[in-house]
Amino acid sequence: MAAQKGPLPSRRHFLQTAGLATGAAVASAVGAGRALAAGYPERPIRIIVPFAPAGPTDIMARILGQNLGTALSGNVIVENRSGAGGNIGIGYAAHAEADGYTLLVSSSAYVVNPSLYATIPYDPFKDFAPIAELGTSPNAIMINPKLGINSIPELIAHAKAKPDELNYASPGAGTTPHLSGELLKIVAGVEITHVPFAGAGPAIQALLGGVTQLAVTALPPAIPYIDNGSIKALAVTGSKRWVDLPNVPTMIELGYKDFIADTFQAFLAPVKTPPEIVTRLSAKSVEVLRRPDIVEQLRVNGFEVIANGSDGLRRRIETEVPKWHDVIAKAGIKPV
Repeated sequence: MAAQKGPLPSRRHFLQTAGLATGAAVASAVGAGRALAAGYPERPIRIIVPFAPAGPTDIMARILGQNLGTALSGNVIVENRSGAGGNIGIGYAAHAEADGYTLLVSSSAYVVNPSLYATIPYDPFKDFAPIAELGTSPNAIMINPKLGINSIPELIAHAKAKPDELNYASPGAGTTPHLSGELLKIVAGVEITHVPFAGAGPAIQALLGGVTQLAVTALPPAIPYIDNGSIKALAVTGSKRWVDLPNVPTMIELGYKDFIADTFQAFLAPVKTPPEIVTRLSAKSVEVLRRPDIVEQLRVNGFEVIANGSDGLRRRIETEVPKWHDVIAKAGIKPV
C-alpha cells in the first residue's frame, strides 16, 4: 500500500467533505429519479394479476391497464400468474426488479393471506409501495329461489331450526366471500357448511344447479343471474346499497353493525421502485379512474370506483390486515 503523503485531514474537514459528497450523491439521485420519471415508460409495463383471467381482479386490471397506457403514452400488458390463493403472483411481483415496469393489481387477498397462510412470500407492509386503491365490490349473500327464503332473518330462522342442513358456495377458502359467510355465521350464531369452489363462476353454477342452497361471491359475476331472477340476493356486504340492486339491503341495515366485507382492488409496486415513478403512476391512475366513462364502465362490471392515491391505499392495508386476522381467528380457520 502506498504511504499517505502530507498531513491527515482533520475530523472536522473529513465530516465536511463527507457531507458535501453525500449531499451531492443525494442531489444526483434525486435528479436521476426525476429524469427517469420524465422518460417513463420507455418500454411496456407489466401488471401482474395473481388470479386467473376473467375474474374481478383481471377485469379491473385490464380496464385500468388499457387506459393507463394511453395516459402514460406507453403500453401496459396484463400478465396472469395465478395459484396458492394469489400468493404466487403477489410473491412474484414483490421480488421483481423495482424499476416501474413490473406492477401488481391484487384483490383483498393481499390483506387476507397473511392470516390465512402459515407462510407467504411477501410482507404486506414492507414489500410494496402503494400506488392507488382502485375500486371495490360488495359481496352478495345469495340463495336459490326454490328454497323459498326471502330475507336474511328468514335464512337465520331456517338455519337455527334445521342446524347443519344448509351449505353455501364460495369462490375458495380464504376469499373475502368465504370470510363474509363465516362472519354471517358468527354474528347470527348459526351453522352453515362452507363448500369452496375454484372461482366465483363455479360457485354460482353450484347454486344454480342446486348443489348448494346458498352462495357468497363478489357482486360482478352474480349480477346477470340476479337480474334474470335465477338467483335471489338477500343482502350485500358493502357500506351502502348497490346502485343497480336498490331493493337489496346491506347487512348493516339489517342490524349487523360494522358488517362490511367488500372485495377491494389495490395497485402496488415493488417497494424500491423510484418514488417519482410511484407518484406519477398514482396521479395518472386516479386521473383515469375518475373519468366518467371509466366510472360507468367499472360500475357495469360491478365495481364502485374509489380512486384513492398512495396514502389512501396505505391506510386501507393498515386497517384490513388486522381486521381479517380477527375474523379468521374467530371463525376458527387454521393457517395452512
